[in-house]
Amino acid sequence: MKKVLILIIVLLPFLQGCRPDEDSLGDSNLDVSKPELTELDIWLRDNFTKSFNIEVRYRWDENIVDFNSFLRPPTINKVKPAMEAVQKIWLDTYSQVGGADFVKRIAPRELVLVGGPNRRRDGAEILGQAEQGSRVALFKIDELNKTNIDEVLEFVGTIQHEYTHILNQIVPFDEVNYGNITPTNYTAQWNQRSLAEANELGFITRYSRASVLEDFAEMVKVMLSNTNDDYNAIIDAIPSDEGKSKIRRKEQLIVNYFKTEFSIDVYELQRVAAENVQKVIN
Repeated sequence: MKKVLILIIVLLPFLQGCRPDEDSLGDSNLDVSKPELTELDIWLRDNFTKSFNIEVRYRWDENIVDFNSFLRPPTINKVKPAMEAVQKIWLDTYSQVGGADFVKRIAPRELVLVGGPNRRRDGAEILGQAEQGSRVALFKIDELNKTNIDEVLEFVGTIQHEYTHILNQIVPFDEVNYGNITPTNYTAQWNQRSLAEANELGFITRYSRASVLEDFAEMVKVMLSNTNDDYNAIIDAIPSDEGKSKIRRKEQLIVNYFKTEFSIDVYELQRVAAENVQKVIN
């Protein structure tokens, strides 16, 4: 007992001497001040956060990007033009056809913007990524030219594709029935095969062959990235009648899915999206 008592007596002055002085607490190097909102921040807040509960993240945060890729933040003056395209072609289209609250109820809570492309080691380029329905990353922000319809369609087609994944996570489609249309032709080496081969086998794009889920999302993307006439022309140009027939069967399942699960006419969605594309490029 005497030894313990002596130890306490010796330590107490030491502990008291190490207690921080109240005046010294204000000398922290941590910046706890509230960041000042820029004009861009206010525009994003008003058009995405307030309206749709979607936070747009364009400032670099190494914790939310892929460490396995060489990525860079977007150029500041490229952010608003890109998001204007996303707003008009994606948000406005779904809001007009599905109702004002549609995207508010079903949406990623974060859009992460990256300036350059995201290329895999095998050479394939990733245009977008959806993470568990809560975050979507969009790449190549710096390369978007809003007057170039091909670039606009590729860029916004990415969000149409990724948003389809989110819809599928909320309300799954019949993967078994859909996958049975082309059951043996999905492959991890889709990028090593030609578009002509994919079309002949019943796939709308090369990437459609990656999996049933990607096939469904690619079908929706192509439908919403083209007018109905242009979409039909893509399919009619496929030499293989069997390939065309399989794509049409997939199309019908997509039409039924949107109508049954969300009360949305996908052809009306297609029409409005095409109109909004023209508003962006003009």
